[in-house]
Amino acid sequence: MRRIDAQERPDWRQKAEQVGFTFHSAEGTPYWDETGAFAFTLREIEEDIEAPSAEIEEMALEFVGKAARDEEILTRLAIPKAFWPEIWESWQRGDRNLYGRFDFAYDGQGPAKLLEYNADTPTGLLETGVFQWLWLEELAANGQLPRGADQFNSLHDKLTEAFRNLRDGKPYRLHLTCVDESEEDRGTVAYLEELAQQAGMQTQFLFVDDIGLTSAGKFVDLDETPIDMLFKLYPWEWMMREEFGKAIPGCGTQFIEPIWKAVLSNKGLLPYLWKMAPNHPNLVPAYFPDETATDLGHSFVEKPLFSREGSNIRLFERGRAMGDTEGPYGEEGFVRQQKIRIPDFGKGHVIIGSWMVASEPAGMLVREDKSPVTGNLARFIPHFIEP
Repeated sequence: MRRIDAQERPDWRQKAEQVGFTFHSAEGTPYWDETGAFAFTLREIEEDIEAPSAEIEEMALEFVGKAARDEEILTRLAIPKAFWPEIWESWQRGDRNLYGRFDFAYDGQGPAKLLEYNADTPTGLLETGVFQWLWLEELAANGQLPRGADQFNSLHDKLTEAFRNLRDGKPYRLHLTCVDESEEDRGTVAYLEELAQQAGMQTQFLFVDDIGLTSAGKFVDLDETPIDMLFKLYPWEWMMREEFGKAIPGCGTQFIEPIWKAVLSNKGLLPYLWKMAPNHPNLVPAYFPDETATDLGHSFVEKPLFSREGSNIRLFERGRAMGDTEGPYGEEGFVRQQKIRIPDFGKGHVIIGSWMVASEPAGMLVREDKSPVTGNLARFIPHFIEP
């Protein structure tokens, strides 16, 4: 693994917008950054990223099977009791999941270390599955990348196939939703809607605030059409705590992601994985604050059970708080994870995002941030596999 300098295409912004990647810049600076690229060997991808992702996914699914019927675990995860039966029933039905993303610390010199699992509402799909691939094709064609360069990136095709499997040969109508305030969320959902259409689904988009509820407890769209299947780029922990969320049990809507994903989209997963496989080479010691943690050390990171984009992360050095990031999270509790080195290749701290589609590895993104806590202004750096 190495970082190389690259020459950005003068028209990349126009090309990004042509494919719907309109959120390519944030607060006046590029979010997409092709002035550099990360080169990997095939062995690094297959053995250090892809294989551990598949293994940890199996562990995570095993944990869901246990947690879904364990009141102590569900309480620890701060999941409201009213939704416990629905989580168990969803798991028992085998409700299919669509996608998620593991975030790893990795520098090519040792095993990738799991920082967290974005199992419910991760963004970054369009720029990974489409624009990063178009970048590879163009630079390989004009000789700026080695002949035969490849990319760990089957995200587009696997998402389409996953939607086809969700349809299961039936004429399903898929509704898709997100909040009204985020261009990134809207762009991500528009991309997923296009993939669902390619898979043969009829689709209808509406914002979260436009979802209605009938007197019979059924969710409907603005035309009073029942919402039988809903993709929601909207976190389960928010839904469970809002007034309309009370109608979820028994509403009859098939949710994507399924409600059992609430068990995984929770930083409380980290200490439970560590209990399942202590000293696993791809895991980092993690505990709840009230647990004895001899291998945590005196330098650790405190993360809210629920948080987004690096918000409300607290750093401790030698047991003393050394600062935190701002945000609205933390009311439900925290976990503590051993502080590890986040690689820096000279331009910022680097994390690897390993995509899972229908619980199978499907591609990768690389993000770089000036801070060791990856925030919403972290840059997306394209990658390639050297021949």
